[in-house]
Amino acid sequence: MAKPTEARQRAILERLDRFSRFTDSSIGIPFTRFKIGAEAVIGLVPVVGDIAGLALSGYVLIEAQRAGASKDVKRRMLRNMGIDFVGGLLPVVGDAFDAIYKANTRNTRLLRGYLEDQLAAEPPAPPFPWKVLVGLSILFGIIVAGLTLVF
Repeated sequence: MAKPTEARQRAILERLDRFSRFTDSSIGIPFTRFKIGAEAVIGLVPVVGDIAGLALSGYVLIEAQRAGASKDVKRRMLRNMGIDFVGGLLPVVGDAFDAIYKANTRNTRLLRGYLEDQLAAEPPAPPFPWKVLVGLSILFGIIVAGLTLVF
């Protein structure tokens, strides 16, 4: 798969920002600064909600694949998804853990860091064309020698 362009990478990040906000922090809790997302609400349904949350988190991983993320970044994303899933399964405290851990936001941040590093890295300079230089020098020498013999 070809590496996405900078514009495409930025579009992926914008989509993931919206998705992460929806799943992790779209619902403000009255009289607090704390926000929860749709995933925490879905997670209130025992086991099924946690499986649905895991499936939603898979979207971020799919986008990371499309963006050309490294194996290390995707492995770290899978770890975050696993922690979120297992933590959400815990009786009583699992729902609070789901609301606090915010795996999609973490994974979007991981992908953003990776892509920004990729965009900031300058491609290596092309090698110096020694063969062309030597060839042109020889050609120039032949022309100069030919001109000196003629005149």
